[in-house]
Amino acid sequence: MNTPYRQIRAAYDEETVTVYQAYDPAIAVPAVAAGRFVPPFKRERMTWIKPSFLWTMYRCGWAAKPGQTRVLAIEISRSGFEWALGHACLSHRDGADRDAWAERLRRSPVRIQWDPERDPHHNALPYRSIQIGLSGEAADRYVDEWIVGVADLTGRVRDIHAAVREGRDVTALLPVERPYPLPTPLAHAIGATLESTPV
Repeated sequence: MNTPYRQIRAAYDEETVTVYQAYDPAIAVPAVAAGRFVPPFKRERMTWIKPSFLWTMYRCGWAAKPGQTRVLAIEISRSGFEWALGHACLSHRDGADRDAWAERLRRSPVRIQWDPERDPHHNALPYRSIQIGLSGEAADRYVDEWIVGVADLTGRVRDIHAAVREGRDVTALLPVERPYPLPTPLAHAIGATLESTPV
C-alpha cells in the first residue's frame, strides 16, 4: 500500500507519542536528568518536535551537526500532541485564503511544516513528514504539562549510523512508526492527506 503524501507516522501507545529533538549536551544532559527541559533550554524560542526518527537523523546529520550532537526521544501525552495540532497553522499558505491564513498564522502558537521524508541515507522519499514548531503557550504546555519522559538515544543513533555506513539493512534497528490516527477535522486542519490507513 502506498504511503499517503502527508501522513503522521509515529511511535505511540494509548497514552503517549514519541517525538525527537537534537541538542547540544548543555541542553540535553540537564533535560535527561530532570525528565523535562530546564535552563539553559529557552522556552521563549520556537522549538521543533518531530515524530519521524529518520527525518530527525537527516536534520541533525546522525548527531554530527554542531549544536545537535545529542538526540533525545521525548515521550509526550497524546492529548498534548493533539492539542498542538488543533492549535496549529501551516507555515505556508497552501492554497488557503491569504487574509484568513495570515490571521491564523498570527494567532497560532504552533507551526506545521510538511517536508520530504528521508531514508537512512538522507535521500528524499515521495511522501512527507511533519515538523511541529511550538512557541508561546504551546512551548509552555510542552515543557510544563505534556512531557512524560526524556531519553538520550545518541548511542543508539551512532550504532545505527555505523550500520548504515557499512551498507547493512537497518530496518530492524529503527523505531517502529505507525500511521497516527487523526480525527478527520484535525487532519483537515493540518493539511494531512485524508486517506484511511491501517493503525
